[in-house]
Amino acid sequence: MVIKNKKLRILAAGDLHGSLDIAKKLSAKGKREKVDLVVLAGDIYGYSEGEKGILEPFRKAGQKVVFVPGNCDFDEECAMLAREGKSIHNYYVTYGDVGIAGIGSPNWKLSLDDADLESIRLNFEKMKPAKKILVSHLHASGTTAELSGIPGDVILRKAVKDFKPDLLIAAHIHEGEGIEDKIGKTKVVQVGRKGKILEI
Repeated sequence: MVIKNKKLRILAAGDLHGSLDIAKKLSAKGKREKVDLVVLAGDIYGYSEGEKGILEPFRKAGQKVVFVPGNCDFDEECAMLAREGKSIHNYYVTYGDVGIAGIGSPNWKLSLDDADLESIRLNFEKMKPAKKILVSHLHASGTTAELSGIPGDVILRKAVKDFKPDLLIAAHIHEGEGIEDKIGKTKVVQVGRKGKILEI
């Protein structure tokens, strides 16, 4: 239970690509850092068949996990993940004074569309907390995460500009892990396999 007016402490990560070893390391980091919540920004599986029960280390440690699927996560894998974590793809959750909405890109989807923008809009309208986080697998256009040469997502940038979350958590660009940026007043954080501790 998150206490009102207490900062929410998050371990945000992405791009595990089926590695149970990475999941164990992240869970241990979350335990050391006494996080309230683990946020996984997609590509939890992918590239290989991956190991079933990838969220088990978090469950065993009593850690709450929310996630969005990435382009390498497919429907069957998302169903497995949803048995041990909470999908926030096209959905939102509230922890204390923080609302967290998600938009994934499953089944090899590499760009968002107008339906995704509408989903984000509806969830932001429903969220009551003053502090808001948007979690996406894809990175936003016009951010330094484009260093790889892969263009960021235009719809995601529009969503951030229109709905003004306090924080955007994204993954997808492995070499962009750790990069921080801004879109207006929104803090943008690229996460990856090492995981990043965030407080809001």
